[in-house]
Amino acid sequence: MIGRLIDKLVFGLILVMALQLPQLADHYQQFLSGLYESTRWQVEGYEATAKQYQYADAQEMIAHHQVNQEPSVRADAEQKLQTLELYTQLEQGMGIFKTGNLFEKTVYMFNPARFDYLEKTLSNFKPGIPLTASGIGFGVVVALVVHYLGSMPFILWARRKKRLRLSRAK
Repeated sequence: MIGRLIDKLVFGLILVMALQLPQLADHYQQFLSGLYESTRWQVEGYEATAKQYQYADAQEMIAHHQVNQEPSVRADAEQKLQTLELYTQLEQGMGIFKTGNLFEKTVYMFNPARFDYLEKTLSNFKPGIPLTASGIGFGVVVALVVHYLGSMPFILWARRKKRLRLSRAK
């Protein structure tokens, strides 16, 4: 009886934790959107400067600046290049958050390459209950899978113990 109570408490705890993932995904999307918009603003500025000085695009301007004699111009070009790469990555992430499902969003959020974004999101995260059917469904499914996988060693151990008792009884 106590084992069943503990099992239900563990499932409840896993369920509450799993229900936080949709909320976290919403917070993460807001963080990502802000970063995307500020980076987009910078990239648009690079493009405008490139056009103003008759470059085909920002990439051509940056390539020209990378071979400049002045070290500060080369360093600035490298920073601009990194910003363009970040912008490309953020576009991919925004695509996932606009059209992807919760599993895709979760995989994106927990990618070790973007762990610093997750840490920043978690620093302002407030736990809650998702108000969408998909959020609740996601939480329940994740909780059931995690609980089942976590219980599997105990289930197998109990079955083995039962078989041993039955074989001794014969």
